[in-house]
Amino acid sequence: MARTRGRIPSLLALSAAVLLTAGCADDGGAGSGAAGDSPAPAGAPAAKDKPVVVVTTTWEGAFARAAGAQDVKVIVPQSVHHAPDYDPKPSDLAAVAKADFVLYAPFEPYAAKIKEAAGSKAKLVEVNLDNDPDKVKAEVDKLGALFGTADAATQWKTGFDTEYTKLNKDVQAAWPGGRSPSVVSQVFTGWAAKLAGATPVGTFGPEAVTPSQLADLSAKKPALVLDNAHMSTGTVLPDSGAKQVKIVNYPGEDLDLLPVYRNAAAELKKAMGAP
Repeated sequence: MARTRGRIPSLLALSAAVLLTAGCADDGGAGSGAAGDSPAPAGAPAAKDKPVVVVTTTWEGAFARAAGAQDVKVIVPQSVHHAPDYDPKPSDLAAVAKADFVLYAPFEPYAAKIKEAAGSKAKLVEVNLDNDPDKVKAEVDKLGALFGTADAATQWKTGFDTEYTKLNKDVQAAWPGGRSPSVVSQVFTGWAAKLAGATPVGTFGPEAVTPSQLADLSAKKPALVLDNAHMSTGTVLPDSGAKQVKIVNYPGEDLDLLPVYRNAAAELKKAMGAP
């Protein structure tokens, strides 16, 4: 799901603030009390073979954790539903200043500005945020190689494949009449259609659906509309009879990606009439 970033505070002011706060940060460099934070024990420096990773959101954080990173600090709290409303704090910059890696998505351009403001020497890593299983595994492989945690990444992928296959079969077993349902997906929820084994007949968004698009999508008579819970434009085909399903892309504070697929599978089965 693409979310453009906005309202960035004065970087010069934050740069000055980080000089005051960085010295008070834990040696683990992950800050405190933030979503997905896994600091080293009090007074103990982070192990040299365990990179300190700062990420912009829980989505990047879940990718990092899947790849084997243990010390992960999330900048934007899970409670902030619309990330452009979030203003980075001096404590965020202090964490970045001690990071080994800073993970961000292409639609989050302020990540580079945060690194610059904090004076960090961390490696900036662009992450392709897409829950399509093949793309997820490719990103986990890439991050595992960067972090030096390739074995952990491989182990996670094995468990992921097992879980994904199970969920895919469960959802397909709920197909109405045993037939693949036709779906219209928001541009960033196509992965959920794939999970369901559904038949895609159109996409919409991220902008609001225009009258001409509405007519085109309605003519395709989809059974389901897969909306994006993080940037919904409201009911897309209100008079078509299609059931609208909200798909959540972002993991929770535990930075576990698998519940995202479990939740999507449950919502899809419910929409298809499964008990």
